[in-house]
Amino acid sequence: MTTMTGIFRPQESDYDTLTKVWEASVRTTHDFLSEADIAWLRPCIRNEYLHAVELIAFEKENGEILGFAGVVDNKIEMLFVAPHARGQGVGKALLRDAVKRMKATALDVNEQNPRAREFYEHLGFEVVGRSPLDSLNRPFPLLHMRLKYIPG
Repeated sequence: MTTMTGIFRPQESDYDTLTKVWEASVRTTHDFLSEADIAWLRPCIRNEYLHAVELIAFEKENGEILGFAGVVDNKIEMLFVAPHARGQGVGKALLRDAVKRMKATALDVNEQNPRAREFYEHLGFEVVGRSPLDSLNRPFPLLHMRLKYIPG
């Protein structure tokens, strides 16, 4: 079990680590993406997307970053957890912090990632719409979710 430490606001000096967490997470959960997709997205994540969101991250006692989330305009734009830390409360802590402190009430999830959809539904979100293309107009359908309730 992970020794929990908690949420902090990462700095640009953490972006290489966040990008590694992103890639490891995507390789575990986004089997619909090709190697070319991941190779194309990696520098976008590192050099653009991390700069475009308000970030929070979760670290262990030893300083290891286990996951992160990014929010813009009350919408969770990204939430990724290191594969070895899944199921240990990291994603839940990040999501709850984003909802509580950052007032996040919306998110999109890839339709081809049913475990993520189940995770968000378990934590109070519901599907309110669908788009056949992702935000980059690629054929990866998105489910639009809104916070229905905050679980206890």
